[in-house]
Amino acid sequence: MKSKSLHINHLLEINLAMLFISTSGALGRYVQLPVPVTIASRAGLAFLFLLLYCKWKKISFPIAKRDRPILFLGGILMGVHWLTYFYALQLSNVAIGMLSMFTYPIITALLEPLILKTSFQRIHFVLGLLVLGGIYLLAPDFDTGNSHIIAVGLGVFSALAYAIRNIILKSRAAHYNGSMMMTYQTGIVGFVLAPVFLIYNVEAISDQWPALLTLALFTTAIGHTLFLNCFKHFSITTVSILSSIQPIYGILIGIVFLSEIPSWTTVMGGILILSSVVIESVRSYK
Repeated sequence: MKSKSLHINHLLEINLAMLFISTSGALGRYVQLPVPVTIASRAGLAFLFLLLYCKWKKISFPIAKRDRPILFLGGILMGVHWLTYFYALQLSNVAIGMLSMFTYPIITALLEPLILKTSFQRIHFVLGLLVLGGIYLLAPDFDTGNSHIIAVGLGVFSALAYAIRNIILKSRAAHYNGSMMMTYQTGIVGFVLAPVFLIYNVEAISDQWPALLTLALFTTAIGHTLFLNCFKHFSITTVSILSSIQPIYGILIGIVFLSEIPSWTTVMGGILILSSVVIESVRSYK
């Protein structure tokens, strides 16, 4: 009984993480800054929030020497994921940007057995195809003559970076605190992108602080920390499939705050994606 209760708590935790992270879609469309400046600001502010939290909780920062390259690569991949994802959002809309990036569950299902040498489960491939079918219905009209096809390409590349990052960090998640790992990763992203403040005109940044603070605190510091903690309780493929509910949250937020009303095909696609989440939740619960 206790283990079932814990499992339900872990499922609720990943849904809460997805709710926080899904705000990235609307915020990515709302913030009117060059993408590298937005991501550098997001990473820098999140780093400060997480550092203060870790100090308050007395979370230690030492990392084994053998794990440092993995954590550094994870930070670089996180930065690539954020940059390409936000470019996809700016070139399209919340639905296309988020949902093209959500090819990552099927990418994860295919890559995890190769990278982590785990057994391949055919059900994950089937559920990944279900998610892919949902994405097709959500954004089926791609014209190579407009920016949407570029956005989809960037979204899929973002998915690839995100999938690899999650897979390589999976083996380390059990050994380190999630907040500490995100502190290092946001610090790496912020440090690498710091020169963008000298390259771009950042005068408009003073008007964007509320959105940037929300993006850094709720989307990044809280959302991604909760997400990393979920790696301890599920396989990385299970986590990626469960997190497929994120676009649904994101589209609902887009409706409320940006008035981006989805079509009936979006609703049908959302049903397919939600179905995969329910199936994997029940399967992992058993």
